[in-house]
Amino acid sequence: MANPLNTTEIMKIIPHRHPFLLIDRVEDYVPGEYAIAYKNFTYDEYFFRGHFPDYPIVPGVITVEALAQTGAVAILSKGDFAGKIAVFAGIDNCKFKAAIYPGDTVRLETKIIAVKGPVGLGEAVATVNGKVAVKATLKFAIMQ
Repeated sequence: MANPLNTTEIMKIIPHRHPFLLIDRVEDYVPGEYAIAYKNFTYDEYFFRGHFPDYPIVPGVITVEALAQTGAVAILSKGDFAGKIAVFAGIDNCKFKAAIYPGDTVRLETKIIAVKGPVGLGEAVATVNGKVAVKATLKFAIMQ
């Protein structure tokens, strides 16, 4: 059974806000285990004005951040970490496999694979129409 969240519910879990909240909805999540979210990239996104004016594509780092926010929903919804902030501690094995364009809906999935104290790892994959666009291992640290 799915456990969905809308934007308002997402903002109760993670501290990100417009224009840097990069997930529109969560399809499913299990606290401390995983989250599956979606981002609809429209031509009105602030970064398309300069990346690149004649060939707009989503910057890879924006997609990685969207994956991290998806993982933050998973880890910060866990009771021990509720109300805290998750920050990057590292990014390993990051691969950019396909470009993401205005109009694309990106499926973001981050699985928490290890947590030791306030530090952990997530395996993250972003896909568009079933095709892998970005994959990475994300290291995070819980602050506050």
